[in-house]
Amino acid sequence: MQLVDIGANLTHDSFDHDRDAVLARAREAGVAQMVVTGASREHSPLALKLAKQHPGKLFATAGVHPHHASEYTSECDAQLRELHSHAEVVAVGECGLDYFRDFSPRPAQRRAFEQQLQIAVDTGKPLFLHQRDAHADFMAMMNNFDGRIGPAVVHCFTGTREELFDYLDRDWHIGITGWLCDERRGQHLRELVKSIPANRLMIETDAPYLLPRTIRPAPPHRRNEPMYLAHIVEELARDRGEDVATSAANSTATARAFFRLPG
Repeated sequence: MQLVDIGANLTHDSFDHDRDAVLARAREAGVAQMVVTGASREHSPLALKLAKQHPGKLFATAGVHPHHASEYTSECDAQLRELHSHAEVVAVGECGLDYFRDFSPRPAQRRAFEQQLQIAVDTGKPLFLHQRDAHADFMAMMNNFDGRIGPAVVHCFTGTREELFDYLDRDWHIGITGWLCDERRGQHLRELVKSIPANRLMIETDAPYLLPRTIRPAPPHRRNEPMYLAHIVEELARDRGEDVATSAANSTATARAFFRLPG
């Protein structure tokens, strides 16, 4: 079984002391390739550096998360465009809107998102998207670029049925995380994942965040890591009524096609 983790924040400082061991555990658990999330001016270059150190196994995104939108200057835009000149950077983002936290003012979020959508237009690279409690504005901004952007994945989907079908109606992809395993907040996803076509569905850990709550025995820590992708795909397969091998193979094929990864 080969898996692709489409979203792992491997540049997070919680991995600084054992990153090589984390990568080794992931390989042992069947994770053949990972896309390292770049979500700020600081971490997008680090994601590229990590990808260059592990050719063919690690890849990177480059972008500015809405939490960091206030740092999106003309210099930042130029920096991102330089990062996107590297083949290891396979998607624009993480970018989008987050009105749940509002760590950056909403006008700044919209400006940063619009500029990154333009990078996607200019580079032809797929989009790695974030949306939380901002669906109407998110859709309006995406619609402004309709016909000019390529493939898009709404990463770490946790939304409603209506949001899901808005995305699927536009042929966007969906990233499912260990949120699926959260009996407090993710129960609705157990039903919704049945509606996602196999060629639109990808899996991710969002490590070190979102440790699946159904892992038994529970780890003595709260840090998520890519090896737990195998647990997520097992839960996903059960909810979809599929063999684990089928869910794994389909999600891997979809991820490789979307990000243009080698087989």
